[in-house]
Amino acid sequence: MDKTSRTLDKAESGDGTLIAYEQRGDGPPLVLVSGALCTAATDAPLAGLLAARFGVFTYDRRGRAGSGDTAPYAVEHEIEDLAAVIVAAGGSACVHGMSSGGALALRAAAAGLPITQLSVYEPPYSPTVKTDEEPAPYERRMRELLAEDRRGDALALFLGEAGMQPDVVDGMRQTPMWAGMEALAHTLAYDHDVMGNGAVPAAMLRGTGTRVMVVDGGASPSWLREAARLVAEELPRGRHRTLTGQTHEVSPQVLAPLLTEFFTA
Repeated sequence: MDKTSRTLDKAESGDGTLIAYEQRGDGPPLVLVSGALCTAATDAPLAGLLAARFGVFTYDRRGRAGSGDTAPYAVEHEIEDLAAVIVAAGGSACVHGMSSGGALALRAAAAGLPITQLSVYEPPYSPTVKTDEEPAPYERRMRELLAEDRRGDALALFLGEAGMQPDVVDGMRQTPMWAGMEALAHTLAYDHDVMGNGAVPAAMLRGTGTRVMVVDGGASPSWLREAARLVAEELPRGRHRTLTGQTHEVSPQVLAPLLTEFFTA
């Protein structure tokens, strides 16, 4: 397959949900797992850069874009979704996960999916939350708003919690991009389920045998960087790398060479 071309298809997950995916390139399989409010299209720039060396699979996580959304939601179903894409990729694959997609990929590796090597970028765990703590009031309010189908308000709450100023959020509401983001807002609850209460899942990580690279950005908030370091320390085969000058919105042009180096080592 020419690296500039792509194929589109759907994989059937364990509960029958159809998961839309795309393939670029025809090298060793590499699956990209996106974070909150993202789709396969979000990962397209990185996939295009990696397609010269890998057969890169991007997919719409359940409830997003071209994929189905069978109720009730369970993290186990999302793991089955990733398993179905890996089957489509040939039965085993390297995996890279971004943000909460990285947390999902870590769960999948711990569950025994055939992930040969794993990279994650800034899984947004909190270095201060303990595993037995209750979810934050923010999360409870988020679920209340989604239960009332107030997706726009839930999205605004999420963006505010992420550090965006209210006037900036209000301005975004007036832009064409808001409708697309609002259409994905219900999946914020799914990402919260993936993250648990936000604590670093030390016991799960210690039982993960996969070789894992945990990456952060040198210009990212200190709590994200500390969480990345803690995750790497808990993994038996973990290593920690920092990309100087990068933030949570990492540049594909900067990330791609690091992933290529790691997955071909």
